[in-house]
Amino acid sequence: MIGFEIGTRSGDELVRFVRALGQHRYVASRLHLVHAFAIEAAGEREALADATAWAKRALGGGAIDLASRDERLYRRASDAELGAVLEAFWARGDAATEAKARLRERLASIDALPDEALSPFDESREEDVFPVLVDAGWELLPLAHLDFERHKGAIQSFDDFEVARFEEESAIPPIVTLHELPTLGGVELLATLDDEGRARAPFVLWQQGHATYLDYVLRGVLRVSKITLDDDLSPG
Repeated sequence: MIGFEIGTRSGDELVRFVRALGQHRYVASRLHLVHAFAIEAAGEREALADATAWAKRALGGGAIDLASRDERLYRRASDAELGAVLEAFWARGDAATEAKARLRERLASIDALPDEALSPFDESREEDVFPVLVDAGWELLPLAHLDFERHKGAIQSFDDFEVARFEEESAIPPIVTLHELPTLGGVELLATLDDEGRARAPFVLWQQGHATYLDYVLRGVLRVSKITLDDDLSPG
Protein backbone atom coordinates (compact mmCIF):
# COMPACT_ATOMS: atom_id res chain seq x y z
CA MET A 1 0.00 0.00 0.00
CA ILE A 2 1.02 3.62 -0.53
CA GLY A 3 1.15 6.03 2.40
CA PHE A 4 0.08 9.65 1.94
CA GLU A 5 1.00 12.11 4.66
CA ILE A 6 -1.37 15.01 5.22
CA GLY A 7 0.88 16.72 7.73
CA THR A 8 0.60 17.57 11.42
CA ARG A 9 -3.03 18.65 11.53
CA SER A 10 -5.30 19.87 14.28
CA GLY A 11 -7.64 17.39 15.91
CA ASP A 12 -10.62 19.05 14.22
CA GLU A 13 -8.95 18.71 10.82
CA LEU A 14 -8.21 15.04 11.40
CA VAL A 15 -11.82 14.32 12.32
CA ARG A 16 -13.10 16.22 9.27
CA PHE A 17 -10.69 14.29 7.06
CA VAL A 18 -11.80 10.89 8.38
CA ARG A 19 -15.46 11.82 8.03
CA ALA A 20 -14.90 13.00 4.44
CA LEU A 21 -13.34 9.64 3.56
CA GLY A 22 -16.73 8.00 4.06
CA GLN A 23 -18.93 10.62 2.44
CA HIS A 24 -17.91 10.68 -1.23
CA ARG A 25 -19.64 8.89 -4.10
CA TYR A 26 -16.78 6.50 -4.80
CA VAL A 27 -17.15 4.47 -1.59
CA ALA A 28 -18.32 0.90 -2.24
CA SER A 29 -18.15 -0.43 1.32
CA ARG A 30 -16.46 0.10 4.64
CA LEU A 31 -15.15 -2.01 7.52
CA HIS A 32 -14.52 -0.17 10.79
CA LEU A 33 -13.76 -2.24 13.88
CA VAL A 34 -13.81 -0.24 17.12
CA HIS A 35 -12.87 -1.68 20.50
CA ALA A 36 -15.39 -1.55 23.33
CA PHE A 37 -12.88 0.35 25.49
CA ALA A 38 -12.82 3.23 22.99
CA ILE A 39 -16.60 3.35 22.64
CA GLU A 40 -17.18 3.24 26.39
CA ALA A 41 -14.57 5.92 27.07
CA ALA A 42 -15.95 8.22 24.36
CA GLY A 43 -18.94 8.88 26.62
CA GLU A 44 -22.56 9.65 25.98
CA ARG A 45 -22.94 10.92 22.40
CA GLU A 46 -26.03 10.82 20.19
CA ALA A 47 -24.19 9.07 17.36
CA LEU A 48 -22.95 6.41 19.79
CA ALA A 49 -26.20 5.56 21.58
CA ASP A 50 -26.43 2.01 20.19
CA ALA A 51 -22.69 1.48 20.33
CA THR A 52 -22.48 2.58 23.96
CA ALA A 53 -25.24 0.16 24.94
CA TRP A 54 -23.36 -2.62 23.13
CA ALA A 55 -20.07 -1.70 24.88
CA LYS A 56 -21.70 -1.89 28.29
CA ARG A 57 -22.95 -5.39 27.52
CA ALA A 58 -19.62 -6.52 26.09
CA LEU A 59 -17.60 -5.21 29.02
CA GLY A 60 -20.01 -6.03 31.81
CA GLY A 61 -21.15 -9.53 31.02
CA GLY A 62 -18.14 -11.34 32.43
CA ALA A 63 -18.04 -13.79 29.52
CA ILE A 64 -15.13 -12.13 27.70
CA ASP A 65 -11.54 -11.84 28.89
CA LEU A 66 -11.01 -8.08 28.60
CA ALA A 67 -7.25 -8.54 28.36
CA SER A 68 -7.59 -10.78 25.31
CA ARG A 69 -7.80 -10.22 21.58
CA ASP A 70 -11.32 -11.68 21.56
CA GLU A 71 -13.14 -10.40 18.47
CA ARG A 72 -16.28 -9.99 20.57
CA LEU A 73 -14.63 -6.87 22.02
CA TYR A 74 -14.99 -5.16 18.64
CA ARG A 75 -18.01 -3.52 17.07
CA ARG A 76 -18.42 -3.12 13.35
CA ALA A 77 -19.02 0.62 13.38
CA SER A 78 -20.68 3.00 10.95
CA ASP A 79 -18.95 6.08 9.54
CA ALA A 80 -20.90 8.23 12.00
CA GLU A 81 -19.83 6.09 14.95
CA LEU A 82 -16.21 6.12 13.82
CA GLY A 83 -16.25 9.91 13.53
CA ALA A 84 -17.87 10.30 16.95
CA VAL A 85 -15.27 8.09 18.65
CA LEU A 86 -12.34 9.93 17.10
CA GLU A 87 -13.88 13.32 17.88
CA ALA A 88 -14.20 12.29 21.53
CA PHE A 89 -10.42 11.94 21.80
CA TRP A 90 -9.14 14.42 19.19
CA ALA A 91 -11.23 17.41 20.22
CA ARG A 92 -10.02 19.90 22.80
CA GLY A 93 -11.70 20.58 26.11
CA ASP A 94 -12.97 18.91 29.25
CA ALA A 95 -14.97 16.23 27.45
CA ALA A 96 -11.87 14.93 25.66
CA THR A 97 -9.85 15.06 28.87
CA GLU A 98 -12.52 12.97 30.61
CA ALA A 99 -12.70 10.49 27.72
CA LYS A 100 -8.93 10.00 27.88
CA ALA A 101 -9.06 9.48 31.65
CA ARG A 102 -11.70 6.76 31.22
CA LEU A 103 -9.64 5.05 28.53
CA ARG A 104 -6.46 5.18 30.63
CA GLU A 105 -8.34 3.54 33.49
CA ARG A 106 -9.53 0.70 31.25
CA LEU A 107 -6.09 0.18 29.70
CA ALA A 108 -4.46 0.20 33.13
CA SER A 109 -6.90 -2.49 34.28
CA ILE A 110 -5.41 -4.91 31.73
CA ASP A 111 -1.83 -3.65 32.14
CA ALA A 112 -1.85 -2.10 28.67
CA LEU A 113 -1.19 1.59 29.30
CA PRO A 114 0.95 2.87 26.42
CA ASP A 115 4.03 5.05 26.59
CA GLU A 116 2.44 8.33 25.60
CA ALA A 117 5.82 9.77 24.66
CA LEU A 118 5.87 7.47 21.63
CA SER A 119 5.12 9.03 18.27
CA PRO A 120 1.59 8.40 16.99
CA PHE A 121 0.94 6.82 13.57
CA ASP A 122 4.29 5.00 13.63
CA GLU A 123 4.09 2.18 11.08
CA SER A 124 7.12 0.42 12.53
CA ARG A 125 5.32 -0.48 15.77
CA GLU A 126 1.88 -1.38 14.39
CA GLU A 127 2.46 -5.08 15.05
CA ASP A 128 3.05 -4.31 18.73
CA VAL A 129 -0.09 -2.23 19.33
CA PHE A 130 -2.35 -3.81 21.95
CA PRO A 131 -5.16 -3.45 22.10
CA VAL A 132 -5.91 -2.09 18.65
CA LEU A 133 -8.66 0.40 19.41
CA VAL A 134 -9.64 1.42 15.88
CA ASP A 135 -9.04 -0.48 12.63
CA ALA A 136 -10.90 1.35 9.86
CA GLY A 137 -11.00 1.43 6.09
CA TRP A 138 -13.08 1.86 2.96
CA GLU A 139 -13.20 -0.03 -0.33
CA LEU A 140 -13.75 2.15 -3.38
CA LEU A 141 -15.75 1.22 -6.45
CA PRO A 142 -13.85 -0.71 -9.13
CA LEU A 143 -13.21 1.31 -12.28
CA ALA A 144 -15.57 -0.99 -14.19
CA HIS A 145 -18.42 0.06 -11.86
CA LEU A 146 -18.03 3.79 -12.37
CA ASP A 147 -20.96 5.47 -14.08
CA PHE A 148 -20.12 8.12 -16.67
CA GLU A 149 -22.66 10.62 -15.37
CA ARG A 150 -22.34 10.02 -11.62
CA HIS A 151 -18.54 9.58 -11.64
CA LYS A 152 -17.64 11.78 -14.59
CA GLY A 153 -14.88 13.64 -12.75
CA ALA A 154 -12.81 10.58 -11.96
CA ILE A 155 -13.32 9.05 -15.41
CA GLN A 156 -12.22 12.23 -17.15
CA SER A 157 -9.10 12.49 -14.97
CA PHE A 158 -7.60 9.48 -16.80
CA ASP A 159 -5.56 9.89 -19.98
CA ASP A 160 -7.17 6.65 -21.20
CA PHE A 161 -9.88 5.36 -18.87
CA GLU A 162 -10.72 2.32 -21.00
CA VAL A 163 -7.15 1.07 -20.85
CA ALA A 164 -7.01 1.58 -17.08
CA ARG A 165 -10.32 -0.24 -16.62
CA PHE A 166 -9.16 -3.16 -18.76
CA GLU A 167 -5.89 -3.43 -16.83
CA GLU A 168 -7.76 -3.44 -13.51
CA GLU A 169 -10.25 -6.08 -14.70
CA SER A 170 -7.45 -8.27 -16.08
CA ALA A 171 -5.11 -8.05 -13.12
CA ILE A 172 -4.17 -11.23 -11.24
CA PRO A 173 -4.61 -11.02 -8.31
CA PRO A 174 -7.54 -8.58 -8.67
CA ILE A 175 -6.84 -4.93 -7.89
CA VAL A 176 -8.92 -3.64 -4.97
CA THR A 177 -8.96 0.11 -4.38
CA LEU A 178 -8.70 0.92 -0.68
CA HIS A 179 -8.40 3.74 1.81
CA GLU A 180 -7.18 2.65 5.25
CA LEU A 181 -6.48 4.58 8.43
CA PRO A 182 -3.28 3.84 10.32
CA THR A 183 -3.68 1.42 13.21
CA LEU A 184 -5.00 3.40 16.17
CA GLY A 185 -4.05 2.20 19.64
CA GLY A 186 -3.66 3.86 23.00
CA VAL A 187 -1.00 6.32 21.86
CA GLU A 188 -3.15 7.53 18.96
CA LEU A 189 -6.28 8.11 21.06
CA LEU A 190 -4.56 9.41 24.19
CA ALA A 191 -1.55 11.31 22.92
CA THR A 192 -1.92 12.25 19.28
CA LEU A 193 -2.24 15.97 20.02
CA ASP A 194 0.25 18.36 21.57
CA ASP A 195 -0.59 21.20 23.95
CA GLU A 196 -1.60 23.37 21.00
CA GLY A 197 -4.09 20.79 19.76
CA ARG A 198 -2.05 19.67 16.76
CA ALA A 199 -0.88 16.18 15.90
CA ARG A 200 2.62 15.36 17.14
CA ALA A 201 3.36 13.45 13.93
CA PRO A 202 2.06 13.52 10.36
CA PHE A 203 -1.15 11.61 9.78
CA VAL A 204 -0.83 8.91 7.11
CA LEU A 205 -3.64 7.58 4.93
CA TRP A 206 -2.84 4.20 3.39
CA GLN A 207 -4.08 3.67 -0.15
CA GLN A 208 -4.14 0.95 -2.76
CA GLY A 209 -5.29 1.16 -6.37
CA HIS A 210 -4.71 3.04 -9.61
CA ALA A 211 -2.65 6.18 -8.97
CA THR A 212 -4.88 8.48 -11.05
CA TYR A 213 -8.05 7.27 -9.34
CA LEU A 214 -6.55 7.61 -5.87
CA ASP A 215 -5.22 11.06 -6.67
CA TYR A 216 -8.62 12.29 -7.89
CA VAL A 217 -10.58 10.94 -4.92
CA LEU A 218 -8.08 12.17 -2.34
CA ARG A 219 -8.14 15.68 -3.77
CA GLY A 220 -11.90 15.72 -3.29
CA VAL A 221 -11.61 14.43 0.28
CA LEU A 222 -9.07 17.13 1.12
CA ARG A 223 -11.26 19.82 -0.43
CA VAL A 224 -14.31 18.74 1.59
CA SER A 225 -12.28 18.55 4.80
CA LYS A 226 -10.75 22.00 4.10
CA ILE A 227 -7.16 20.75 4.15
CA THR A 228 -4.64 22.26 1.75
CA LEU A 229 -1.44 20.48 0.77
CA ASP A 230 1.47 22.04 -1.05
CA ASP A 231 2.95 18.73 -2.25
CA ASP A 232 1.93 16.74 -5.29
CA LEU A 233 -0.49 13.98 -4.28
CA SER A 234 0.51 11.55 -6.98
CA PRO A 235 2.09 8.33 -5.66
CA GLY A 236 5.84 8.28 -5.87
